[in-house]
Amino acid sequence: MVAVSANTLLVTVNDGGMIRLDRNHADDGGVWKETFFNVQGWKQNLRSLLPFQGNHTIRYGRTNMEYSAATAVQVTSLGLDGCLFAITVCLDHRIRIWNIQNGQILFTGDLLGADRSPQEIGKWTLDPSQANLVQLVGRSPGQRICATYSPIGPGEFKFWKVVAKGPHSITFEDLFPKLTLIPETPSSSDIWTLADFVLTSPEDGSISIWTLWKNNMTYRVQRLDLDRTNMAQVWQRGWEGVHAETGLLTAETSGPWDPQDVTEKWLQLILKPGRFTKATLEVALSIYERGLGKSREGNKGRGLAESICSVLGAAASLERGAAGAMDYEQFRSSSESQWRRFYRLLIELDKQRGEAISLAFDPESDIAWVVCADLVSAVRECSDLERIYHNLNSPEQDRRQESALINSAMSFVDGFPDSYLQLCNAALRPELFEQSQKTDLERIQYFSDKAGFWRGITDEDCTQIVEVLGQNFNIVTNELYNEVLDLFTNPAGMRSRKLTNPVTEFGRKLLMAATQDNLAMQWNVCFSQLILLVHMEFEFDNEEDALHHRVDVGNVFRGLVASLRRLELLRSLSQIELPVPLFKPEKGVSPKRSGDETQIVTALEANVGHLLGFSSKNEDLSKRITEIVASLCASDSDIEVSPALIQCSLIKRERADLASALTPFCSEDPFSIYVQGRVNLALKDYSGAAHCFRKAAVGMSTENVELDRHSSGLLDDTEWALLNSGLPRYYSHIVALYDSQRAYSYVVEFARLAMQFTSAHPDSGMVKAEMLTRQFSAALATCQFELAHTTLLSIKDQALRSSSLRLLVDKMCETCHNSELVALPFPGMQQEVDEFLAKRCRNAGDVVHGAQYHQVLYAWRIKRQNMRGAAWVLLDRIQKLKLAGEGDKITGDDVLDTPVTRQYLLLINALSCVDPKQAWVFDEGVVGATDEITGLPKKRTVVSLADVRKQYQDELDRIAAIQNNQFGFEADDVMDLA
Repeated sequence: MVAVSANTLLVTVNDGGMIRLDRNHADDGGVWKETFFNVQGWKQNLRSLLPFQGNHTIRYGRTNMEYSAATAVQVTSLGLDGCLFAITVCLDHRIRIWNIQNGQILFTGDLLGADRSPQEIGKWTLDPSQANLVQLVGRSPGQRICATYSPIGPGEFKFWKVVAKGPHSITFEDLFPKLTLIPETPSSSDIWTLADFVLTSPEDGSISIWTLWKNNMTYRVQRLDLDRTNMAQVWQRGWEGVHAETGLLTAETSGPWDPQDVTEKWLQLILKPGRFTKATLEVALSIYERGLGKSREGNKGRGLAESICSVLGAAASLERGAAGAMDYEQFRSSSESQWRRFYRLLIELDKQRGEAISLAFDPESDIAWVVCADLVSAVRECSDLERIYHNLNSPEQDRRQESALINSAMSFVDGFPDSYLQLCNAALRPELFEQSQKTDLERIQYFSDKAGFWRGITDEDCTQIVEVLGQNFNIVTNELYNEVLDLFTNPAGMRSRKLTNPVTEFGRKLLMAATQDNLAMQWNVCFSQLILLVHMEFEFDNEEDALHHRVDVGNVFRGLVASLRRLELLRSLSQIELPVPLFKPEKGVSPKRSGDETQIVTALEANVGHLLGFSSKNEDLSKRITEIVASLCASDSDIEVSPALIQCSLIKRERADLASALTPFCSEDPFSIYVQGRVNLALKDYSGAAHCFRKAAVGMSTENVELDRHSSGLLDDTEWALLNSGLPRYYSHIVALYDSQRAYSYVVEFARLAMQFTSAHPDSGMVKAEMLTRQFSAALATCQFELAHTTLLSIKDQALRSSSLRLLVDKMCETCHNSELVALPFPGMQQEVDEFLAKRCRNAGDVVHGAQYHQVLYAWRIKRQNMRGAAWVLLDRIQKLKLAGEGDKITGDDVLDTPVTRQYLLLINALSCVDPKQAWVFDEGVVGATDEITGLPKKRTVVSLADVRKQYQDELDRIAAIQNNQFGFEADDVMDLA
């Protein structure tokens, strides 16, 4: 079935005819008008329905198909108004052109233009499953170029010129009648089958053909640009292959030298973002478990990575060697074997996802697509570096020297054992992430000494390099290195471009997949070039033959290190996975389930995806995608990949652990240092954060500095207003950060710094007031009461000062810092402290286990010679102790020594220290107490020293009576019988 338009369908049937279905524009789609076209008479139609048809039909599924039935159809108007034609390829190896307006057949001919006898029809019968055997291109009115493919034998193409002079007149002319156009297979050593092809015309007068070849699960794509004037030569030599990114990487071999465990290496490889789907990993694990004879019950509740480690780790055992010691090498080898076996299983399962189904070409964006079983692959144009890298054995004529240098370096490094590669990577890290004070030659010498790869180089390795690069590496020049380094720079077409059309979500995923492939390739080339440069610098017999005498090795070394630093940053970001919200649906579209509201993307896509786009909607995507990827990977790229901003984004997502991994990539500008402080703060490393905040203070507080205010949402407008506005405001911002983390000791430290600089800024009064408040709160939280007292004295707001005073007194009483509270001077606030403590004493319900406000107020008044005031405190405490039942609790060896009797002695002592005429206090009674006779609230009474002594004696007599078992049982007896 072919959709001719929105209202017309064309259906081919098994008897060789066609059905045209039309509907009226006014219909809702429920009524279709059928028009039947047939190539045969009623006898042939009847024969197709009979169960015995001899050799006139082909069995396909449950249907008997006539030889005249179409297996491939192309519908076209040939650029003529009011005309509509159908070009069909039928099972009898013939082409038929229909006028589907009236069902007339305008042309019939062999697929290859040959004359064949009817007896040979069985030899040239096509398979009904082959649905793409004809393609059309062209823009001229009444004229098209048609390509047909015959899969019989080795397969052969034919190119036809189709000319229509009207709806009833058409000519079909063979463009190359003398040529046998058999397509070239991707390789001669394997058996390939042409599965699909596409004919394209990117521009007027130019025609290209794309072919899709299959060999079991493997596929290859080729392209040929046709040249009508030199078709024979172009057909033989002009085919271009498309490199297929298989991604079949393996982990480096582990050994005693390796700090990484076998499991860690393989997990990084297998769980690399975009490498395997979750479903593939789960199926592989299930198959592997069944092979070991285990069930998945034990893995319930575990994550996927944990389950994989558990199953594979159980298959390897640590045993003792012949000498009785633990054989760790055997355990490492056994673990490596299990992981490799599991990885091979994953590869086999993943191949089924990548089985090619068809080839498609988008003429609007000029890009080819391979549709696979579970994915789609875009065919993009190679960059200059990729064309060299993928054609090292057959380089282009003008790229031979660059290819020789790159090939030599790749072959040289490929021969290194894994242990030397790890040493080289370890030596490279300081070059990438640390600022060096050495000269270029000293840096190269240091790298050579640390890497030590020269220990594993043989004479044969050196000879191979000399054979390619010449004696003393004479083909290596500054010009050659400049050309190689230019391969890693920003493409000229991407410099200062205005990207007005951002990419879609699918476009971001496509660009990220291409970027990951490009990162691996560029890293391998750059890394091998660096190793080869260091080798050549120290490989000479005479000093005058040293490479640095004729090549600026320092400049080359710096250029390669800069490229590697950018590539390492992008590689790190591409390995970090983050959950991000899904794109919000438009109005009227039902949202997804709550469990599908997020998707997993890499940190690279999450932070850089919005910066990618195109200048116009009609760009050549196959070329522009490559340029965008190359620009993103270039060290001089216009696409900003700021580690500090990415760290801000990760902190905002509460993934400070991932942000910390980007610290080596950050620069030393004030904002980056400030962000490092935020990272440390989120990780609870308060000391490290304080160091960074102090280091960034000058740069982040300098006034009149223009800010771009980019922080990935980490800083709001209020926080931005505190930056670059002077040191007091900057430090107040830091104080607020530490206060939110409850790191009160650092709140005190930075509040002091903020107030220290307020004197130089007359407009910082509000900042100082806020810092005093925060410092006071932090001092209370850390029990720095002297600091809190000093801060309290500096607070100008009377209401705030009074409330802070109450907080300080309460805190000191609750934490039993009574002596410190009494010793504090509280200038101008002593009366307020006294009144607050007295209020607490009146309202205190539990004087035994609660805060000892009575003791504090007693000590406070004694220290200030207020004896009568101290006596009132003791009297109130005595009454509440009696109510609490403390009068019968013996606290010492003497039975008369109770908490109440002790308080009486203190009360008597206090009143004895004043003039006898003034030796009295008011007895206000317990709060809420009532008179036993009247039931009204008790009135306060005057209690003299004599009264107190009498009460004391009565209390002693009461205790003595209890100890002598003298109990009274009268109705008004109030003696405690317990």
